[in-house]
Amino acid sequence: MAVVSEDSAQSSPPPPAAAPEGTASPAASPARPQVRHITGWRRLLALPLAIVVRLWTMSLRFSMDAETAAALGRRSEPLAFVLWHNRLFLVAEIARRFRKGRPVYGLVSASKDGAWLEAFFELMGIKAVRGSSSKLGREAASALVEVLRAGNDIGITPDGPRGPCYEFKGGALIVARRAHCTMLLLGIRYSSYASLRSWDRFQLPLPFAKVHLRAVLVPATASGEERSTQVERLGALLRELNPDRA
Repeated sequence: MAVVSEDSAQSSPPPPAAAPEGTASPAASPARPQVRHITGWRRLLALPLAIVVRLWTMSLRFSMDAETAAALGRRSEPLAFVLWHNRLFLVAEIARRFRKGRPVYGLVSASKDGAWLEAFFELMGIKAVRGSSSKLGREAASALVEVLRAGNDIGITPDGPRGPCYEFKGGALIVARRAHCTMLLLGIRYSSYASLRSWDRFQLPLPFAKVHLRAVLVPATASGEERSTQVERLGALLRELNPDRA
């Protein structure tokens, strides 16, 4: 699950002017990358992993304060869940436990690897919006906006898909503003976990671990502060909600 970059979430640039008569036409724009899908029996290959992960997450014990419980239980509108990339493991389980009846969508690469991730996400209960933060960014941003306007939740990792870790990119704010949607900044802290040797030090809670959730609702309506200032403030708040183990 990734997030569109700030630049790619902006409106598309105007088309290039036509070449003057008698001059060579500019090279045609490169074709959009093909969106790959896994179909038929191949989708079932992801089923064993999905079963293991589902049983794993079902063993976890959740706790939260009253403010977080109220935020997660807010049913009057769709929410844009904003969380760091290394806390993605629990998105499906959080949606299953606390957002019943409201599907959650995430941005998944258009590549072949993304096709397998789409199949896995579907088995876990997460719907995919296919795109790329670099090649299909504008289309992906528009698709996420439409998902929110249709009344569904989305999940956004503002430091994804390749980091730097804990750096809040502006695309998350742009998508939420365009959809006039409230952002839910999510903090996830595990009593025990293992970290992978990835760029984001991806965190895997150990089975039967305790999970403490903290959530803060942030209206996406434009405020008096500059966008860069708001992005910096949101990044600081999300880092505060997600302290790493010392």
